[in-house]
Amino acid sequence: MSASSAGSGYLIKPLDATDRRGVLVLHSWWGLTPFVRQLCDRLADAGYVALAPDLFGGELPGSPDEAEQCLAELDINRAAALVLSSARALRAVCDAPDAPIGVIGFSMGASWGLWLAARSPEEVAAAVAFYGTQSIDFADARCAFQGHFAEFDALVSDDDVVELEAHLHLVGRPVEFHRYPGTAHWFFEADRDLAFDAAAADLAWQRTLAFLDAHVRPDLSA
Repeated sequence: MSASSAGSGYLIKPLDATDRRGVLVLHSWWGLTPFVRQLCDRLADAGYVALAPDLFGGELPGSPDEAEQCLAELDINRAAALVLSSARALRAVCDAPDAPIGVIGFSMGASWGLWLAARSPEEVAAAVAFYGTQSIDFADARCAFQGHFAEFDALVSDDDVVELEAHLHLVGRPVEFHRYPGTAHWFFEADRDLAFDAAAADLAWQRTLAFLDAHVRPDLSA
C-alpha cells in the first residue's frame, strides 16, 4: 500500500491490486480521527483506493459539546464543495476513472454521503450509511444503498430510518438496511469506548465489504 496525508485528507492506494476502484470515507463529527484513517487502510487491504477528506480542517473534538460546536461552525457550502471535489479527485486516481465510486459515511458523514448520492448521482455506485440519515429527494439517485443502524440511538430516530428506507424503495433504488440489537450510536467505531460493539462492528464490516464488492466492482466480485 502507499499512503499520503495531505492537509485536506487521507488517501491510500493498494499496491498489488488490479482494477482498483474507489471508496470515499466521510467522517463523523469526531473529525478525521486515527480510526477513520485505519478504516481507509482496511479498505486498501481489500483492494480499494480510499480517500477520507477532512471536513473539519484538522479539528478533532474531544467531547460531544466540542463536536456540536464544530458542526455548528461548519460552512455547509464549503463542506458540500469538498465532498463533491473529493469524490471527483478519488475517481481520477483510480484505475477506472470513469467508473463511479463507493461512499461510506458515519453519522454526520452518512448524511453527506447520502447527499452526494442524491445530488451527484453519476459519482456514486454504492452508498453505505452508518447511523445517519437524510431527508432530501432521492429521485435522481442511481446507486444501491446500505444502512447500519443501532437499536438504541439518541441521535437517529426509528421514524427517520423507516422514512429513509421507504423513500429509497419508493424511488426504485436497491436498499438493504440492517439493525443491530443491543447497540447504540457509534457502535462501529473502535475509539468510542462506551458504544463500540466488536461483534456488531465485525458483522457490519463483512456486510459492507460484500456490498461494495457487488456494486463498486461487480466484474471482480462475479
